[in-house]
Amino acid sequence: MGKQKWALYWAASCGGCEIAVLDVNEKILDIAAAADIVLWPCAMDFKYDDVRAMADRSIDVCLFNGAIRSSEQEEIARLLRAKSRVMVAFGSCACTGGIPGLANLTTKDEILDRVYIEAQSVVGNGHPVFPQPHTRVAEGDLELPVLYEEVSKLSQVIPVDYYLPGCPPTPDLIMTAVNAIATGQLPPPGAVIAGEKTLCDVCPRVKQEKKITRIYRPHQIIPEPQKCLLEQGLICCGPATREGCGAQCIQANMPCRGCFGPPAGVIDQGAKLVSAVASIYEGDTPESVAAMLEEIVDPAGTFYRYGMADSLLKRKRVGTAGK
Repeated sequence: MGKQKWALYWAASCGGCEIAVLDVNEKILDIAAAADIVLWPCAMDFKYDDVRAMADRSIDVCLFNGAIRSSEQEEIARLLRAKSRVMVAFGSCACTGGIPGLANLTTKDEILDRVYIEAQSVVGNGHPVFPQPHTRVAEGDLELPVLYEEVSKLSQVIPVDYYLPGCPPTPDLIMTAVNAIATGQLPPPGAVIAGEKTLCDVCPRVKQEKKITRIYRPHQIIPEPQKCLLEQGLICCGPATREGCGAQCIQANMPCRGCFGPPAGVIDQGAKLVSAVASIYEGDTPESVAAMLEEIVDPAGTFYRYGMADSLLKRKRVGTAGK
C-alpha cells in the first residue's frame, strides 16, 4: 500500500492547531512515513488552483481547523470536501466554532465599526475606508473575501466524518488519530476522537459536593491543589466538557475552560454548565441570585467560550424590528 495523501488547512483560527501538529515532536517522522502532504498553506507554498486540478476524492484525509466566517473559507471547505475521502474537523474552532464563534454575540457591522471607526489606532484618520469585496486599481481588480454575518462550525457548512477536539488537540490524541487513519482502523463515521465521559468523571481532585457562597475569577484566589475547583468557587467547565485532554489545565491548578466541547448526549454545553453551577450555589433568594450574576463577569464568554456557534442560541438576534 502506497503513502496516503493528506491535506491540512486553516480557516478562522489562531493557528495553534497548525503548531500542534508539530508538537508530536519526533513522531512527525511517523506522519511523514505514512503520508505525503499535498496541501498545507501554513508550512508550504500551495495554490488553490493546484487543489482544483486534483481529482475528486484523491486526497485521503483532510485535517481542517478553524471555523467558517468568510466566503473564501467556505469555498475552500467545499473544495476540500469534494477532493477528500475523509474530512476531520481538527480542533475546537472546526468542531464547535471555538473562540471565533464568540463574534456571533455581535454583528458584522458592529465589528467593522469597532475596527475602522472606534479603535484608538484609527481615530482622527479622517473618513473611514471599509474593506470592499472588489476594488479597481491601475493594476486590475483587487478581490477580498466577503466577511459573513455569522460564524459557523465546519459541519454546518460541509459534511464532516470525524471530530478531533481541543484548543489545540493534544499530541497524544493527534497520534491516536494519525495511527487510526494510517492503519484504516477509524471508528464509525461521526465519531469524536476523544473520551466519552465528562472531565469531571476522570478528574483526580477530591469532590465533597459542598455548596458554594461565592464565585471567584481565577486571579482572585490561589486554589487548593487537591480540592475540586468548582467547589472552591471557580467556574470549571469539567461537568459539561468531554474528557480526553489529560486534565492538563486542572493539573496546573487552573479550571477547565471547555475546549473539548460537550460530552455525548449534551445538546448545549453552556446550558449544561449553567445547570451545574446553579446546583451548588448556596441561596435561592432574588438577592443571592443577583449576587451570583454579578460575580460572573462575562457569562457568555464563560459558558460559551468555545461553543457559541454550536449552541442552541447560535448568535445574537438581528433584524428583529417589528417582531
